[in-house]
Amino acid sequence: MARDYLLAAPNLGHLWARLLVDELVRNGVSAFFVGPGSRSTPLAVAVAEHPRAEVTVHVDERGGAFAALGWARATGRPAALVTTSGTAVANATPAAAEADAEGVPLLLLTADRPPELRETGANQTIRQPGFFAHVARWSFDLPVPDAAVPPAFVLTTAAQAVHRSLSPRGPVHLNLPFREPLAPAPDGVRVEALLGGLEHWLGGEGPYTRYPSPRVEVSREEVDALAVRLNGIERGLVVLGKTDDVEAAAAARGLARALGWPLLADVASGARLDAEPDTDAPYYDLALTSAAFRSAHRPEAVVHLGQRATSKRLLQFIEDAAPRPFVVVRPDASRFDPAHRVTDRVQSDVVRFCRAFTRFDPAPSTAWRRAWQAASAAVEGALGEALGGDALSEPRVARLVSALTPGGWGLVAAASMPIRDLDAFAAAGGPARRVTANRGASGIDGTIATAAGFARGLGGPAVLLVGDLALLHDLNGLALLREGPPIVVVVINNDGGGIFHFLPIAPGAGAGALPDGTFEPLFGTPHGLGFEPAARMFGLAYARPETAAAFEADFRAAVEGGRSALIEVRTDRAENAALHRDLQARCARAVEEALGL
Repeated sequence: MARDYLLAAPNLGHLWARLLVDELVRNGVSAFFVGPGSRSTPLAVAVAEHPRAEVTVHVDERGGAFAALGWARATGRPAALVTTSGTAVANATPAAAEADAEGVPLLLLTADRPPELRETGANQTIRQPGFFAHVARWSFDLPVPDAAVPPAFVLTTAAQAVHRSLSPRGPVHLNLPFREPLAPAPDGVRVEALLGGLEHWLGGEGPYTRYPSPRVEVSREEVDALAVRLNGIERGLVVLGKTDDVEAAAAARGLARALGWPLLADVASGARLDAEPDTDAPYYDLALTSAAFRSAHRPEAVVHLGQRATSKRLLQFIEDAAPRPFVVVRPDASRFDPAHRVTDRVQSDVVRFCRAFTRFDPAPSTAWRRAWQAASAAVEGALGEALGGDALSEPRVARLVSALTPGGWGLVAAASMPIRDLDAFAAAGGPARRVTANRGASGIDGTIATAAGFARGLGGPAVLLVGDLALLHDLNGLALLREGPPIVVVVINNDGGGIFHFLPIAPGAGAGALPDGTFEPLFGTPHGLGFEPAARMFGLAYARPETAAAFEADFRAAVEGGRSALIEVRTDRAENAALHRDLQARCARAVEEALGL
């Protein structure tokens, strides 16, 4: 297969592109997201004609990069973005920054002008070598295809790129200059002669260069020493932050059982929605609205697994408690300690670390863990009572989306209010679902494209909960929903930036509040737009429910419809902020009454 594919290369540039693509595929890269352009013609054709490459074409390289990011989140394997030269390369920067911040493998394959056209004023030319140096795990500027350079060089470069994207995980940049002819026009190159030294590779399907699977594992001695310090502590917390590892939830619960502590799982960990009653306290965020509960339940020890948690209340609570030990477990070496409270930094795969504790007998349930679970149950009851009517608010939408998304589906949340509302209000105890969000750099760029790539990586449908500004920011991402697994987009349209009403600058917030005439244009940013025309433009089913019952009916219809749909919910920003304050007060009272505080 490889022989025929490579021998069909019409010229040297196309041969190098085919060598690169084939070795990437052999190293596990199957998804390629391609932006249109001339200089990248050899790469685009090589991808399109490879029998095992999955190709998605998107007009916007920024969205294509985020789609590749979403695919990598779902699979744990790198996807590749293919761009032409010039500003097309720069458009991949936001996704590369996100991949760097959260350790997501991503390959950036950028076509470039040859060296003689750089720094000369040639059209569509910028300084591409090293363009992503501030975020890339590895960057390499290949030479222009040259018959004097052994083809094996291209193969080892491809294998190295994949390995470097996985160890440690993150973005890798290959800059690929091409000379004319860019079109598949013959240039007289003798392809078979150039490939003469690669017979063994041509006759198989394995990679030219094999790398071991990256393993970051804590030593047995380190686990034993840490166990001695932790096992005698009753007042501890296991925090599972955001993670794309599907095995992390079960592993974290095993650790919580071994220590006898409650598990506080972020919604983007996959463990918040299918919480288990014997270990989890899923409504911890709203339980911490009670000052009395916070005062009486300061932890002596915390083990934080994975990425940052969404809940600002939880992070502030741990910072104020200053537990010792405060253990952070992550596979990378980066400092993860914004409050400078961490006492022990363990560089390890989270699942392997947790499983190292399973040889210890589970600790019995304690009054400490039962108190956290009682507080969580009190919050759940208060929310059920307060949000039980037919009014359609933003917290109610979060609860409905979390409850109605079918098991096995993906769930993607935008980085602003949607992820916060899901983390606080989502219904717990349902079926397992994969949940993700771009919370590394926490931008709202590329949210729709991320969801499209995530669904493609899962190989099945997904739901996206997104705000109006994030949808407007990535409006052309709706084009990606016309193909691939169906995605139900639920957009909260409160005509602007709702999250700013929760900040001290909001009108009426106190000493730092801005006057309405300043706040609205700069932060509220009203746009006065609805999304029915956008749904119609991109061929999506559309609904605009005004009650909870209507939302449930429209959501179920969209799930069962078998094609992508957009459901728009209109809300008021100021009313939403007031509702959040009321719900927090209700939950605090419920916790204090349940625990006699």
